[in-house]
Amino acid sequence: MRMAGRVAAAIEVLNEVFTQHRPASEALKDWGKAHRFAGSTDRHAIGTLVYDTLRRRNTAAARMGDGRPRALVLGVLREVWNLPADEIENLCTEQHGPGVLSAAEKAALAREMRDDLPVHIRGDFPEWLLPSMIQAFGSRAAEEGAALAQRAPIDLRVNTLKADRDQLLVAFAKHGAEAGPLSPLCVRIKSTDANTRNINVEVEPAHGMGWFEVQDAASQVAALMSGAKPGETVLDLCAGAGGKTLALAAMLKNKGKVVAHDADRHRLRPIFERMARAGAMNVDVVAADEGGKLDGMGGFDCVLIDAPCSGSGSWRRKPDAKWRLAEIQLKQRIKDQREVLEKGAALVKEGGRLVYITCSVLPEENAAQVEAFLKAHENFEIIPYAKQWAAAIGLPAPESADGSHDSLLLTPARHGTDGFFIAVMRRS
Repeated sequence: MRMAGRVAAAIEVLNEVFTQHRPASEALKDWGKAHRFAGSTDRHAIGTLVYDTLRRRNTAAARMGDGRPRALVLGVLREVWNLPADEIENLCTEQHGPGVLSAAEKAALAREMRDDLPVHIRGDFPEWLLPSMIQAFGSRAAEEGAALAQRAPIDLRVNTLKADRDQLLVAFAKHGAEAGPLSPLCVRIKSTDANTRNINVEVEPAHGMGWFEVQDAASQVAALMSGAKPGETVLDLCAGAGGKTLALAAMLKNKGKVVAHDADRHRLRPIFERMARAGAMNVDVVAADEGGKLDGMGGFDCVLIDAPCSGSGSWRRKPDAKWRLAEIQLKQRIKDQREVLEKGAALVKEGGRLVYITCSVLPEENAAQVEAFLKAHENFEIIPYAKQWAAAIGLPAPESADGSHDSLLLTPARHGTDGFFIAVMRRS
C-alpha cells in the first residue's frame, strides 16, 4: 500500500472507533481481516497513525478546528508526523487516498499553531480531568499530559530465577536494547517509528526459556518496593495475568510463598503458563470464586494491591482509554479501591506491609485514597518512600512527580516510565 491508502485506512478505522465506541485494537484487527492484501508493514503504519491520532486528539483538533476522524488524521500528519502541508495535499489526491482537501483544510494545515492553547489541549487529555491534573502536577499539568501522549518503549523484566540483565542485554543487542531506568532488572527497547515494524519479543528464544517478562519499568519498581524477601508469605491480591506475581516469586528466590488471586477469572487464566515458563515454584493460585480461602491462610508478611483504576498512567500504550473514561467510571474505580484496601488490610499480619499501587496519575485514586485509609486505620502507618526504596532497591530514590515524601508517583515526563503510584504502609 502507498501512504495515501494507509491514511484513508486510518480514517476508516477511527470512524469505526468513534461511531461504534470500539477499542482501537479490535477495530484494527477487524480491518486487517477484511483487507488481506495489506501487509504487516502496512498494518503497522496504519496502526501507528491510528494510535498517534488518539494520543494527540486534542492537538490535532485544535490545528484543524474539527474533531472528526478525517480532520484528526490530517492534523496528526502535520503536527506529529511533521509532513509538509503540500505533501499532505498531494497524497490525499492520489489513488486510494482520502480525497481532495477543502479550502478550510488547506488553511488549517498551513497555519502556525498558537502557543497559548489551553492546558488540556497542550496536554492532550479530556477537559473534565483538568482539575485532577492540576492538583497532581500544578503548572506542569500540560507537560505531564503531553508525555502521556507519546509512544512508549518496550520494557523487559529479567527473570532472575533463570538469567541476569547482562545476558538479556546480549540477547537483545540486535534490537538496540539498553539498560532501562530505575529498576535494576529492566532492559529497554526504544519505540519504533511509523516505517519500522514493532518487535515481537515473545518469539525470541529468550522468552521461551523464561529469561524475561514484558513489564514496564514502573511496574517493576512497584514489585521491588514491596521489599519481599526469601521465606516471606506474600499475597498478590489483584494479580491479573500475574506479572507482579512472577516478579515477587523471583524476589523470594522460590523460597517462602506467593499467593495470587484476582476477582476476574479471565484475567487470571494466563498465569499458569507464565509460571511454568518462569520456573516459579512457590506460587499458589486462589481462583476468582474462592477468595474466601484467603481468610484461612493466616496473616501475610506483605499484601500487594495493584488496585483497579482509571489506567491514566498507561495512556501511552492505550490512548483510546483516556477518551472512553467517564466520571461515573472513575467514581466506581474509587469505590472499588476502597473496598480492596479494606480487604487487603485485614490480611496483613502485625508488622507486615500493605503495598497500594495504581497505574494512575490522578490524585483521587492515589494520595487521597491512602490519606483516607490511614485516617480510618490507626494501626497502619506510611513508610516514607525514600526509606523503603533504600531498603528494597538500594539505589538513590527519585523525586516523586507530585512532590510527596510519603508516596511515590512515577510518570513518563519525570522518570521515563508509565504513570505509577506506590505507597507502602506498615501494620503496627
